[in-house]
Amino acid sequence: MKNQIYLRRKNKLVVEKGQHELPVSYLAAALRNIESLGYTFSLELLERIRTLSEAEFFPLYSEVVTVLKEMVGASRKYKPMYPNFPEQVMEASEGELYLQAIIHYLTWQLPVHEVKKRLPLLRESRLKVIQLGTDEELLQTGMNLLRAKSSLSAQDKEDLAALLTECDGIAEALPPEIPHKENAAVVASILLRADKLPPGFFATYCKTATDVLRLAVALSDGDVSLAAPAKFRKFSRAERRLLLRLLEASPNLAEDMLRYKGRWIRLGEILHPFEYKDRYPQTAEAFDILRNNHRLETFNSKVELALACGDVHEATSLLVQRPGEFARRLDHLLRLAADRDEVLRSFAQVAPLVSTPVLLQALNHFEKREAYGEWRTFFPKGEVAKVQTIANALPQLPEDVRASAARRCREALLERFAALPSLGKVYLDPRLQEQLVPFSQRSASKALRTIVRGSRLPIPEGSTIRFFTWWKEGIVNNVPTGRVDVDLSAVLYDADWKYLEHISYTNLRSEKYRAYHSGDIVRAPMGACEFIDVDIESVLHYGGRYVVMSLNSFTDFPNEKARYGAIAPPLGAG
Repeated sequence: MKNQIYLRRKNKLVVEKGQHELPVSYLAAALRNIESLGYTFSLELLERIRTLSEAEFFPLYSEVVTVLKEMVGASRKYKPMYPNFPEQVMEASEGELYLQAIIHYLTWQLPVHEVKKRLPLLRESRLKVIQLGTDEELLQTGMNLLRAKSSLSAQDKEDLAALLTECDGIAEALPPEIPHKENAAVVASILLRADKLPPGFFATYCKTATDVLRLAVALSDGDVSLAAPAKFRKFSRAERRLLLRLLEASPNLAEDMLRYKGRWIRLGEILHPFEYKDRYPQTAEAFDILRNNHRLETFNSKVELALACGDVHEATSLLVQRPGEFARRLDHLLRLAADRDEVLRSFAQVAPLVSTPVLLQALNHFEKREAYGEWRTFFPKGEVAKVQTIANALPQLPEDVRASAARRCREALLERFAALPSLGKVYLDPRLQEQLVPFSQRSASKALRTIVRGSRLPIPEGSTIRFFTWWKEGIVNNVPTGRVDVDLSAVLYDADWKYLEHISYTNLRSEKYRAYHSGDIVRAPMGACEFIDVDIESVLHYGGRYVVMSLNSFTDFPNEKARYGAIAPPLGAG
């Protein structure tokens, strides 16, 4: 498992030096096989592998090939409805395409066609070199995940769990700080399950009631971002005592718990805090406040009361105690304030205490505030990337006020970065301007290369852009998926985003734009795929500028839960 992670994340392998000499024929065959997947071994790795016996080599080779096939998608059979695509779709009559589709919808059977032999795709391909790695660097890979300052993806969490449980020393060498609270909860749940929790862990990483809630959610395999309610599992008596003990040591307990009142009430039904009210009196009292709706004056209620009364000065004096909240409410305060300079001065004093992601978001907001247009879009916190759009009803702010707010955010960031150690001589590739950096990885897909929305990538030389998707029905989270029907589509627009043409199950081909769909498949018990080919030259010739790919699930099954998550990025085809 360790080498699987190392290979996928770093293109490296840990291979212990053997005492034998592997026959050259075995090594040559292995190299030829992995070259077909786009990889090869470095000279140093080759020399190390040559010291293995046959019994040591074959398990390593099998593991490498299995991982590489999964990484590049070669572990799946790509069988479209029309196996001789795209020529078969180009040459078929409209009547034939329609009849084949109707038969498939009625019988769920794919048409039988003679498969023509294809010549290999002739294009230059640079092999990725797999290097010889070390246990120390593999350990550092896990430490880097622990030190991440943003939330981890599902793949990151799986890898971290494997490294924490399988690598010697990583659990004992935890960094002095796990910057992201969600990640700390995930680490705690992993170590608790593996019985590898070091002494004093919770005193360092679990300090508030919300931290304890995240831990309970992580132990229940829920969403540690707390964006969605969790279904808590039944905890053992020892786990219940642990969670109650951590709550008892948390500051501002009742106020913190009120932020997630409904979830704490549900968790309380499992923890039974009143059984331990003599041992954990503060915790029992906090649950009593929540269950019986006792009045409690909180920090947020004081801020909201001040804002409701129009007392911006009082609201500002409160918010300086919580700089991150101040940054999030800065726009609102500036809209309400009679003396905006006072608000900006107060913010400037605490801006150095605001986290870097929040400062960057605030900076971007004030710089782009007047460019939102008619609509504003949001990607809510959570593990599912679903965009939300609302009408832009923000009142205008004077340009000098927006500029002043942005300047204070920028100054705080520059001051922070200036205090960091020098990076020495660094070259920044201009193409990095076309790559966006994510604030969060929660909803990142499992992929060989994950691209952040909004990033730009150069297209390889070739005449055709091919979009494709692969999915399979099966068991997800111990629940049968049932029939899953995923439809791949593409829409062509001109430079002004005016519609030109679409390619989908309703329109398998466009002669004008030389775009073709491989056929609509509505069942995938053994896996299914769909392709769309778009000829670049013909699209440009007839005024096309943009092509938008989309995936729709017609059986109410979320794409992010599709088995293997095989939603592939566009590929250039020669």
